[in-house]
Amino acid sequence: MLATDSQTLQDLEFNVITEWLENFCIGKTAQAKIRKLAPTSNFSKLEFELKQLDELRQIRVVNDTLPAIDFEELESEIKLLSIEDAVISIEGFRRIYQASDLVNRLLKFFETRSNRYPLLTKILQDCEYNDEINKRIDEIFDRAGNVKDDASPQLAEIRQRIKALRNQINRNFEREMRKLLKDKILGDVTEGFISERRVLTVLSSFKRKVPGNVHGSSKTGSLTYVEPMINVPLNNEMEFLLDDERKEIHRILKQLTRLISVHAPLITAYQKSLVIFDFVNAKCKLALEMKAVLPGINRKVDFELVEAYHPILRRNNSLHGKTTKPQRIVMNGKNRMLVISGPNAGGKSITLKTIGLLQIMLQSGLLIPVNENSKVCFFQQIISDIGDNQSIENELSTYSYRLQRMHHFLQVANSRTLLLLDEFGTGSDPELGGALAEVFFEEIYNKSAFGVITTHYGNIKLKANVLQNAVNGCMLFDSDTLKPKYEFAIGQPGSSFTFEVAKMNGIPNEMIEKAKGLLDDKKVKLDRLLNDLQKEKNYLERLNKEHQEAQRTAEEARIFFTERKEKLDERLKSQQQISENNNKQLIAGKKMLSFIEKFNVKSRKKDANNTLIEEIRTFLRLEKSKTELKIQQEKQKELELKQSKAPKKIKKPIVEEDIYKQSKIKIGSTVQLIATKQKGTVESMTSRNISVIFGNARLKVELEKLQLIKE
Repeated sequence: MLATDSQTLQDLEFNVITEWLENFCIGKTAQAKIRKLAPTSNFSKLEFELKQLDELRQIRVVNDTLPAIDFEELESEIKLLSIEDAVISIEGFRRIYQASDLVNRLLKFFETRSNRYPLLTKILQDCEYNDEINKRIDEIFDRAGNVKDDASPQLAEIRQRIKALRNQINRNFEREMRKLLKDKILGDVTEGFISERRVLTVLSSFKRKVPGNVHGSSKTGSLTYVEPMINVPLNNEMEFLLDDERKEIHRILKQLTRLISVHAPLITAYQKSLVIFDFVNAKCKLALEMKAVLPGINRKVDFELVEAYHPILRRNNSLHGKTTKPQRIVMNGKNRMLVISGPNAGGKSITLKTIGLLQIMLQSGLLIPVNENSKVCFFQQIISDIGDNQSIENELSTYSYRLQRMHHFLQVANSRTLLLLDEFGTGSDPELGGALAEVFFEEIYNKSAFGVITTHYGNIKLKANVLQNAVNGCMLFDSDTLKPKYEFAIGQPGSSFTFEVAKMNGIPNEMIEKAKGLLDDKKVKLDRLLNDLQKEKNYLERLNKEHQEAQRTAEEARIFFTERKEKLDERLKSQQQISENNNKQLIAGKKMLSFIEKFNVKSRKKDANNTLIEEIRTFLRLEKSKTELKIQQEKQKELELKQSKAPKKIKKPIVEEDIYKQSKIKIGSTVQLIATKQKGTVESMTSRNISVIFGNARLKVELEKLQLIKE
């Protein structure tokens, strides 16, 4: 167990958390475990439980198909299985069936996920998949949970006789009732059931006219309930048969109990595993409701709580439609004594209780409502002194109680102790109490303990500023609106804003100024300095927020206009391509019109248009070459782009002699395009491109696409 005490748990309202948690339990065993829940200093066990719980939280968050943890405990059934000739009830077998089915489904779920959820899988380590138990139960019970007619030959025979006898009784009754209805001696409600026997409701004035057994009368006495005489012996026989049925069912259940008893160890393992699942599942439901996570765990004493919420405060605020501001608290070896100051009702105690309650929850195996980037550690002791704990019964004043607690702290504190001291040093004369509080503060510091302290004493704030491993923090106060901001800031002490709060609550200025006159001038100056520092910090924070907002807006605008420019460039490129295609088609169209005008339709000579046809062919070959060349150029650009992105290799300088040494093509040679057979003359040769004149056109063509015709 952790070296804490009931007073600390009470101060931090841990009982509210356990009551909240208990509502999520299914069985009484898990509820009993929660009522005993307390922090532990067994760090290895604690880390295992936290990680196991976080595995279940991950399953719930990703909505994996884990079977619902819904069962009834088997304590009474397990006891009966160990007793010879014991008989488990029908309800008991239903509970065993339910538990066996659930465990089998859980085993199947974790069978393929044991690597993902190894710690949860360990809960079922004593269980094994078994369908024999439920097969035996299915042989006896139907889906409604009733014993089947064919559970035994004897039961089948008994129920067959019961059915036949019941039919006979009903036929006799219907016949008698029809006869009496004609005689008009039955009441408005003609029949009923008394002691499971079907009776006629006879008008009392005619009861002697109906033979049979009388089973009573109505409250007013106007009706008499008569069992027809013809059914009396049949109903007696029915009772004998029903008794035979009960005895046979008892025998069947006894036999089934004996068959199931061989699986008693496995059923015991079911109970144990399902109770653990119930306990862990309740903690998971609590975590999901309070949006809790498992932060990173530090081995050394060092923690950072990011966006930390007090779970009880947030729940209460949520119920009333209020928002709760999270806190960020950092403590480590260089910053292990945190002194929080600031105005009353500004949130000092809540910040202290947030740190304490979250640490108690964590060391009780519960996830905590912080940002998942937080870091936590474990303490051996967590002890608090919060609130007014005077005792009338023991004649113990608040200050006496606090002195006793402080004496206890000094005895047990070490480097893995977390002390939570609210309104440190109060309860006595301010100057004398403040001096003693300063001495206590130094002693706690010398014990290397961690401490979170709220105070109004200036000497404690100054001492925290002097000691190397202590630090001041404050609750922010809006000096413009004279309202607390409920935000925590580390690095400087806070003003108590005594006079500002007094003014906010309607105290006249004359009284406030008079009070200031009674104070030491240095005290007033110090408080004014802290006040001014707070105002300056608020101003800088506001400027910083405005700057961050301006940066965010500028970045959003940059992204917007960049995306818009890219879209416009793409549209412009598309329009240019369309324009180029249109121009090309227009030029080609004009050329074809000129060909049409030149075509001689009147001449009867066969070769009248040969020259024109050759000119058309040349034009088409040239256009085809241009198209192919353009395609090749686009492919070359894509290749060059890919090569530019790839790691560059050192290339050997290109020499024209290397390029053309295997080709006889030279300036003045007659060549033709391999693709179109179009002939041309080489005009110049540079690098890998050759300038060739095709009729009236000059094109640059790669060497590989040309064939030498004549040197």
